[in-house]
Amino acid sequence: MKSIEKLKSEVKKMVAKNDPAHDFAHIMRVYKNAEKIGKKEKVNMKLVRAAALLHDIASYPKSDKRSKKASTESATKAAQILKKYGYASHEIGIIAESISEHSFSKGLVPSTLEGKVLQDADRLDALGAIGIARTFAVGGAEKRSFYSKDDPFCHTRTPNDQVWTLDHFYKKLLLLEKKMNTKTAKKEARRRTKMMKRFLSDLKKEI
Repeated sequence: MKSIEKLKSEVKKMVAKNDPAHDFAHIMRVYKNAEKIGKKEKVNMKLVRAAALLHDIASYPKSDKRSKKASTESATKAAQILKKYGYASHEIGIIAESISEHSFSKGLVPSTLEGKVLQDADRLDALGAIGIARTFAVGGAEKRSFYSKDDPFCHTRTPNDQVWTLDHFYKKLLLLEKKMNTKTAKKEARRRTKMMKRFLSDLKKEI
């Protein structure tokens, strides 16, 4: 565990300039989610912990064209870093692959259990109360309006989260529950999704 603590310190410095939705606090929430899921799913925790810590070491604003390649870049950087900590080549391969495949935009189902746990852990942080906070943090950073005045809840139009922050719920967040890989994550995603739907219901009454 000493190497993990050193790795945490290194990652904390690397992501110091990340936006609030992808900062070290996000990484540590994903880390904790991964531990909870991994222990129940009986996965190799050494690999999952490292993958969680390194999954967002390359991060760009959502409007940046490089954003879509961030997971691949993170995987490449992770492989280089892990060599310093004595990880075996096959372990580095699994960790790097997990990081590369976890991204929502790639639309992949990870090929290893470790990758599935990482993907679930990251997606859980997009749901619930913290998910709402992160969504509006990103929307604010990108200077997007909260919602469309004509159709805030996407009843008659295709969601466009490049313009309206609330559309992100309909384009991605409310779809995540059905995309979870593990039973443990599916259960927690269900709880968090219900909370988000209550938020949308309350918002509807206020606007």
